[in-house]
Amino acid sequence: MRSLANFLDSFGAILLAIIWIAPLLFAFWAATHSTSDAVNLELYSPWTMDNFRVAWDGAPWLKYFINTFMLVTVILIGQFILTTLAGFAFAQLQFPGKEFIFILVLMQLFILPEVLIVENYAMVSRLGLFDTILGVGMPYMASAFGIFLMRQSFKSVPIELHEAARIEGCGLLGILWRVYVPLAKPTYLAYGLVSVSTHWNNFLWPLIVTNSPETRPLTVGLSIFGAPENGVDISVISAATMMSVAPLLIAFLIFQRQFVQAFLRAGIK
Repeated sequence: MRSLANFLDSFGAILLAIIWIAPLLFAFWAATHSTSDAVNLELYSPWTMDNFRVAWDGAPWLKYFINTFMLVTVILIGQFILTTLAGFAFAQLQFPGKEFIFILVLMQLFILPEVLIVENYAMVSRLGLFDTILGVGMPYMASAFGIFLMRQSFKSVPIELHEAARIEGCGLLGILWRVYVPLAKPTYLAYGLVSVSTHWNNFLWPLIVTNSPETRPLTVGLSIFGAPENGVDISVISAATMMSVAPLLIAFLIFQRQFVQAFLRAGIK
């Protein structure tokens, strides 16, 4: 019975992996073959890189990459600052209503970002940040998930280290910077990968608040590039898609071990 359960678990995991990887494999196949060969799955057809050249020449991809890199960097810096301070406060400080406020923060996880689009749009417009990188990233800097993750990581730090640093004369910010932050580096790495991948692929909000190529990220640029009025060539669009997701795939392959270990260490204490 145990062997059957193990077999079903393994079979289910492999099947799920195939379902997840199949679109990416087809996109790679289409990007490296002509349209007719890609659609007809001609296994022995010649490979080509011309689709990548055509896709690169068809849109200002370098500008899109720079905009996206700036966007995820601005969001990540803001999230690291806010989630570190809030996570430390919820983990180690005592103040009235702490648990209630923490529950209110966690309630953000149950609110879809799309629900707040109108209010976020109004706020960005009032601040004069419409069609700017900062305007795209500002609504995402206070992350309930990041606060929760940092709180759990900081709660696992032995209190003896906190007390020792305080005896040595460190203030709260000094203790946070010298004790808690270094011990939470794996958590920062894991959260950074999640944040970057999430906002690298974000589409709806950047589509609403950007109007020009100067601030347009990859996802919006890709949607415009693949719009029906521009002509649909599945091989060229697949090449553009592969170019867009390549940095995320490379980053995950490099940091996958740290990514998994950090989430295992950040379990509920």
